[in-house]
Amino acid sequence: MANSTAKTQPRITDLLDPGFMARLDALDLLSRKILQGKLQGQRRSKRRGQSVEFADHRPYVVGDDLRFVDWNIYGRLEQLFLKLFLEEQDLTVHIVMDVSASMDPPASPSSPLFSGKTKDQPADKISSNSKAVFVKKLTAALGYVSLVNNNRVTISSFSSGVQRQLPNMRGRNYLAQMAEFLVTEKFERPTNFDQTCRQLAAGRIGSGIIIILSDFFFKEGYDSGLRRMISPKYDIYAIQILSPDELNPKLTGDLQLLDVEDDDTAEITASSALLKYYQKNLAAYCNELKDFCTRRGATYVLANSAEPVETLVLNYLRLIRLIH
Repeated sequence: MANSTAKTQPRITDLLDPGFMARLDALDLLSRKILQGKLQGQRRSKRRGQSVEFADHRPYVVGDDLRFVDWNIYGRLEQLFLKLFLEEQDLTVHIVMDVSASMDPPASPSSPLFSGKTKDQPADKISSNSKAVFVKKLTAALGYVSLVNNNRVTISSFSSGVQRQLPNMRGRNYLAQMAEFLVTEKFERPTNFDQTCRQLAAGRIGSGIIIILSDFFFKEGYDSGLRRMISPKYDIYAIQILSPDELNPKLTGDLQLLDVEDDDTAEITASSALLKYYQKNLAAYCNELKDFCTRRGATYVLANSAEPVETLVLNYLRLIRLIH
């Protein structure tokens, strides 16, 4: 007789709605870099080469192979155009998710460096913040798209360094393993982003896409870590995920804020002037991160954890052509 108390195996539907997955089935991830992976892949990238699938045209230049001239166009326009084709390539997708304590602080008004309980709020009365759920669902969505398209997928979680990793997955058979990894992931410990990036850069192979999911609130800063991740072989996406309390805090009165990662405290008197000052500083911080990424060829995205993951993936990530 089966044990009725046995735990149910986590499933991908614990994270993603079946209707959402049906829409994801028609999508794929796109690398803007010229991919030069070591292995011949089972998917077609948007790199133009000499396979059998037509992609586009470009004007003929001296030295081009005449076998690829489109003579039908020449007959109509009396101009030489070369046929371009899609080349089969191996694409590596590495999703890096922040599982430090600041990604799942107690549910109370918070600021970037001081996320946690207020002075008069009992610790056992605090529920989870939605950033952690958002990160898990977004990782599941990006991982799902990658796996069903036979991309090579690695998922790494980090806090004080790389904590857990699912390396080199390929194909739908890994969906259950990915679901278990994400459902059972815990958000704890302080962050060391530079140490994390040092580890990830040392183990990086091939070429493709690296997607970093985090609030990017690191006391040591993000500069050094992100510099380590920049590579001519990888498209880098920095997706900054903030909660509604961080974007628009509702604070009043005298408060003591507690940093959930290192127990630093700050006593403040919340006023409309202070909140305006906070939002001004937050906007400046986010813009600086965006500019830092843009200057180095990386892509920055700001996401509100209160919004549906489906909206971010199907609308904005398609707009910036991470997904197509």
